[in-house]
Order: sequence, then structure tokens, then C-alpha cells
Amino acid sequence: MRSLNLDQLRTLMEVIEHGSFSAAARQLNLTQPAVSLQIRELEQRFGVPLIERMGKTVHATTPGRELVEHAHRIFRECDFAAAAMRRYRDGWVGRVHIGTTNTALTYLLPPLLRRLREEHPGIELLVTNLPTRDTVENIIQNRMDLGLVTLPVDDTHLRVTPLRWEKLLAILPATTPDIPDAVTADYAAQHALVLEHARGAVHALVMRWLSKQMPLPRTPMLMGTVEAMKKVVELGLGISIVPDIAVADPIPGVAVRPLEPPVACTLALVEHRSKPNEPALEVVRNALMELRVDDAPSLPGPHETL
Repeated sequence: MRSLNLDQLRTLMEVIEHGSFSAAARQLNLTQPAVSLQIRELEQRFGVPLIERMGKTVHATTPGRELVEHAHRIFRECDFAAAAMRRYRDGWVGRVHIGTTNTALTYLLPPLLRRLREEHPGIELLVTNLPTRDTVENIIQNRMDLGLVTLPVDDTHLRVTPLRWEKLLAILPATTPDIPDAVTADYAAQHALVLEHARGAVHALVMRWLSKQMPLPRTPMLMGTVEAMKKVVELGLGISIVPDIAVADPIPGVAVRPLEPPVACTLALVEHRSKPNEPALEVVRNALMELRVDDAPSLPGPHETL
């Protein structure tokens, strides 16, 4: 079957919308016989009547209405295709979708994203805050391009590049009596805990650190963001464990202590090993690699025994 004629489909849409061959002809800047010919050729192509007259008004038949519905979808896709080509003509380089931990999005990415937008306006950036496990799944399924995640991550489909060897710290209300120099798992278990939500990678690291104290005497309060956890601690409602980057600046009314034994919280860049390299992807990947800090501290990594 030969290809559909888009001009004929447009003519059918105009005839049905205006209810008249002559009105459609004026709209399309055609003669009325030319409009009639295009409708007749469409009907001959499909072998069904597409329009019918009721008095002086033209209406769509049942197959005509369905064909017009398909025509609307076809022209929408044509518009999308034209818009995509205009973006390339106007300097559009491509789209890159990044999945990121809440901590990286809050404390590391904003200046980097601003610089990318200023220096590479032709790159369309999509940034989604997700737990590490969800970012990993999206990259494996090719629904995202790059991910900032918390290790450990172990999947043969992925290329994993450690970026920042951070560590977890305890934060406590400054009014807490007899705050120790370092917070042990036993000490933490005896207090009201304010932790990251259960799907978060940091939550898993903390639960592993607390494993010998299970079951905990009190059920932890779970928060969706580190900033919320910090605020709850500041209000004196419990102690929390957060990445060190989240408490780089002093917090009034909050004491910060190392963990004993220490716990690494390593930020890494992940991408699919089979992902084709494209100009936009390379630019964004190189920018994210600027987050890399090579001097790893001497504490147990996520794969090591605490």
C-alpha cells in the first residue's frame, strides 16, 4: 500500500471541522474541486465512504471519524518531529537524564548544574532525586543516562566510578548530657533515632552498623531528606546519622561526632556499560567527574567488615 498523503488527511480534517467543502477550500487556499478530488481519492484508497451530506452540511461517517482521530495523532507526531529538528538547528545538542541521591542534589550539584546550563545551553538536563536502588534500576533499563549513587553497587551491567569517599557522622542535640567523643552503635541504640527513609542507601549503611543492637529498643523516626533530619535533631527530638558533607557548616544547637567504628559513605557515578557515547552525555559525564576527590580516608569501605 502506498504511503498516506498528508495533504489529503489535512483536507479531510478541514472539511469535517468546517462542515463544508467550500469553507475547507478557503481555509486551505484551494479550489473546491481540488478539495473534492482529495476526499474522493482518500475514499477510493480505503474503499469506504468518509463523509456524508445532511442538508447543506458535511459530516464524517464512522470510518471518517476514526480516520480523523488517527490524523490528529499523525500531525501531532509531525509537530514533535519538526520541533526536534528546530532544536538541533538552534544548537540543541541532546538530553541527559541524571538520577541522584538527595545529599548530592542538595550539597554538590547546584553549582555544577548552573555552570552546565550557562556553558552548554544546547543540552537539556533532567535531574531526578531517587534512592540509589531506583537510580540503578533506571540506568539498567535505559530510562536514565547517569546516576549519582551511594555505594555499594554491584551489577555487571554498570560502570561504577567512585567520586567522593565521605563518611557518616552522628548529630545530637547540643543539650544531650555527657555527649561522648565518638558515638558507638550501642550508644546510638539507646537514644531516639532519626534516620533516612528505609529505601535510602544511607539507611542500609546505618542499619548494618547497628546490626549487633537489633532489635532496637525504639523504632526510629524516618525522614525523607537530610535537611528534615537535621531540623528534628535541632529541635531536640533525637539523634541522627548523616553524611559529613551535610554538616560541613555548623548547626546552632547541634553537636557533631564521629562514629565508632567509622562508616564510609561513598558517592559514585554509575552508567550502563553499553550506553552509546553522545556529545551531550560526554559533556555532562565530564562535569560530574569534577566531583571526584582522589584522597580516600582510611576507613572501612562499604564492602568491608565494620
